[in-house]
Amino acid sequence: MSGGDPVAETSSGTAIGARFGTQLRQCRQAVGLSLRQLAGRVGYDYSYLSQVERGQRPGSADLARLCDRELGTGHQLTDTYAEKHRRATPVEPLPLDPLGAAWHQLTSGYGGEDAVDECGDPHSVPPGRLLPELVSELQLLQARGPEHVASQAVRATRLCVLIAETLTGLGESRGARRWWWAGRAIADDSGEGWLRSELRAAEAVSGLAERRPLPQLLELADDALALAQHGLVRPSAVLQAHAVRARVLAALGEAVEAHRALQEVLSCSDALPSASTHDLPPYQVHGLEGRVCTSLGYGTAGCLLLGRALELCPDDNLGERARLQVAQAECLALEGEVAAALALAMRVLVELPDEWHTYYLYDDADRVLSAARQREPGLLGVRDLQVLLERRAYLSGRSVGSGSWPGQ
Repeated sequence: MSGGDPVAETSSGTAIGARFGTQLRQCRQAVGLSLRQLAGRVGYDYSYLSQVERGQRPGSADLARLCDRELGTGHQLTDTYAEKHRRATPVEPLPLDPLGAAWHQLTSGYGGEDAVDECGDPHSVPPGRLLPELVSELQLLQARGPEHVASQAVRATRLCVLIAETLTGLGESRGARRWWWAGRAIADDSGEGWLRSELRAAEAVSGLAERRPLPQLLELADDALALAQHGLVRPSAVLQAHAVRARVLAALGEAVEAHRALQEVLSCSDALPSASTHDLPPYQVHGLEGRVCTSLGYGTAGCLLLGRALELCPDDNLGERARLQVAQAECLALEGEVAAALALAMRVLVELPDEWHTYYLYDDADRVLSAARQREPGLLGVRDLQVLLERRAYLSGRSVGSGSWPGQ
């Protein structure tokens, strides 16, 4: 341990963190760019950049590098961020594997100052750029010490979920497993039933894409539902638990139970109070409904609900919008519109920039391919979609298509 005053070191790191945000704002204003314009150039959400400039978010080395490039500031912002990071974590130099080090430190103790996570929308950042930002958030959380463990359970758990989902999206499902484990340990230690439920429901959804054993996923879904209905009940957690349980039951061929779960999903979404929308945005509610209907073979209903979700989904959430469209393609295939389904899925894969391609997107597209093969296996588009899926841009970095994405 360092022999210095930890309070003074933390204060120094905070001051430099504020200076990074101030310097970023000054550099941006010096070249006459608005927050939205700079956000568009560097690929980050403008509300997130605003929080960085105000010192409410730590930023990341990747953000500093991109801003230096777009603002023509050489290495000024990168150097300031690096100095902030050194002051914020004075005990040891940054290890070669910051993600692994963050996991080891988190599992031995975590802390912070608030139970509310005020992060910007992670869906507006490509996964490859999101991961270092999440690690930076986690390191900042750890640097504040273990004395506020209980108050930080929500934030720490959700960071674990986001890291696990992001790693899986980048094709690192094995590496994601320990983050699911860490998130479960933190949530369970918190004693919050709804938080424990939220974690298990998220892991079960990811497990469906990973094709993990269905009995294990059903156990997770059952646990999520039991926890969501116990103690302090959050309607959004109950909805998520019913939704993933319906999808797992449908995959197991338990049609009767799956239909009952679907009715619970629809009932919960109808009763969802507007106050809970900060936990589950309306587009995600309709997306859950649509995916459950799709898993049960209700193509028309699923397509309508997914279309409503797409209307409400923010334009800058390119990955989410792409997945909703591919899910719509599966609905079209279920209704016999195989050629249209294949065309839609291929258009999304070709036009979406490579940095937004994920394992989850390819799993969705693979379901379209499977549905198309069952109905019209000899169709030329079946082979074309298969070729696109074999390229796996999120693993190889090779371009799938033009890289132009309309955003609508």
